[in-house]
Amino acid sequence: MSAFSYELPPGLWERWIAHSAALLDSYRNLTGRELAPRGGGAAEEAERLLAVPFVVVSHGPEADPILNYGNRVAMALWEMTPAKFISTPSRLTAEPTHQEAREKLLRQTARDGFVTGYEGVRVTATGRRFRISNVTIWNIADPSGRAAGQAAAFARWTFL
Repeated sequence: MSAFSYELPPGLWERWIAHSAALLDSYRNLTGRELAPRGGGAAEEAERLLAVPFVVVSHGPEADPILNYGNRVAMALWEMTPAKFISTPSRLTAEPTHQEAREKLLRQTARDGFVTGYEGVRVTATGRRFRISNVTIWNIADPSGRAAGQAAAFARWTFL
């Protein structure tokens, strides 16, 4: 069991292992690149994804998607605990004035599979605004190929 799993709500670490595999596989299948080093088993890959030095975040396929994954960098950036993170509607990561542009981007991603080079403004749980840049957004599929949400990864942000 991961040291990080002790910070998660009960039962979440096991779900994140499976979700990490879907994130990694979907990213590779759509972009032709690896998001994080592979190998060593699902738990080891999940731990590496949690520890990469850039943001990885995802939400589910709900009509009003809820965040369902954030690695350590993502949770620190958005200033949230794991429990708070996975109960937050993903639209709340953007200010109301930026939500329409965010929705347009998510529709484009749903249509095209993935989008690269996105830039936008986001907001932390405490209201701090930051600009994200060079973002890749991709669709997540579960092992049977069903839509399982969308994810984003980025390494550059600037607080405003």
